[in-house]
Amino acid sequence: MQRTSFLSGLLILLVAGACRHTPSSQQTAALPDSTGTGWALMPFVKADSVNPVLTPAASQVFRDPIWKKEVKWEEKDVFNPACVVRDGKIWMLYRAEDKLGKYAGVSRLGLAISNDGLHFKKEPAPVFYPSDDAWKKYEWEGGCEDPRVVEHPDGGYILTYTAYDGKTARLLLATSKDLHTWTKYGPVLGEGKHLHTWSKSGAIIARRQGDRFVAEKINGKYWMYFGDTSLFLASSDDLIHWTPLEDGKGGLAPVLRPRPGKFDGQLVEPGPFALLGEKGILLIYNAATPNKTGALVYSAGQALFDAKDPSKLSARLAESFFVPDKPYELTGQVNNVVFLEGLAPLKGKWFLYYGTADSKIAVAVADDQSDK
Repeated sequence: MQRTSFLSGLLILLVAGACRHTPSSQQTAALPDSTGTGWALMPFVKADSVNPVLTPAASQVFRDPIWKKEVKWEEKDVFNPACVVRDGKIWMLYRAEDKLGKYAGVSRLGLAISNDGLHFKKEPAPVFYPSDDAWKKYEWEGGCEDPRVVEHPDGGYILTYTAYDGKTARLLLATSKDLHTWTKYGPVLGEGKHLHTWSKSGAIIARRQGDRFVAEKINGKYWMYFGDTSLFLASSDDLIHWTPLEDGKGGLAPVLRPRPGKFDGQLVEPGPFALLGEKGILLIYNAATPNKTGALVYSAGQALFDAKDPSKLSARLAESFFVPDKPYELTGQVNNVVFLEGLAPLKGKWFLYYGTADSKIAVAVADDQSDK
């Protein structure tokens, strides 16, 4: 259930009947297009024989620390997963909703593990959720949404996630050594002037090391793309404390904008981590634009940023490389949605995991040429 950006000064478009509320498109100068030859990661083929790979289950129950009662924590929907490879297996963190929370269910993060990238076994209880802690004021009662994960250079994992209090979505951060036990650090943009800025979806720049993706500095800093209208950029010395790139007037400076009339005409939002390679920084991103009836259609694009300057856009796919066309993508909590958040290499293949219609989780597969 994606909710709109309330970035200052933007006109908000409410799409009737949809849980995803999204902002109006912005006029912007033309940006580079590309066929993606030589830099884009594709083609991906949807694994029809197993999709969707994760569905909701009323049998999953845990005791909620705030309500202090047993809760069917993933009874309603599961979607928008992140993943890492650990011990030769794919470990997936996924967003799950109950039927109790007043904002279409409380969101918590579950964990599922796969030997082959196609078949998953779920942990019985969520591993990340709102609690009676210092961050409850940001996480309750909307919950913890839409994870992205990279590895820390010193070991362990960095998680970015969206906390929703019913009014504002904020990008928060946590760390873990084992993907089960987490330490929360609060809002990525700090508790200063940007505290009440609607912020989501943090994709940290990482470099591939075998089957791992490890955060790496560029020009002495770590970097993160974030946002769900335009994309913005933040830097960090330690992967915990972040400073957003500003526009000279105290506002956030966009590094990637919607393109009116294209598949990404309404909004752009980061997908998985941003991948640093020889040709630049590859960012898979989610996008939306209205169809003929005015309802939003979510698809995905790819952009390439300069390897030495994460704010500089080098190329961008002219067309979407991933669109909703399966029944479980076209109909659900929110219709016409593929939302990409998880990417992992395993046994010579790339596995791309995504939320379908904000209701289930599916996978698409591509050959891993670098593994050959």
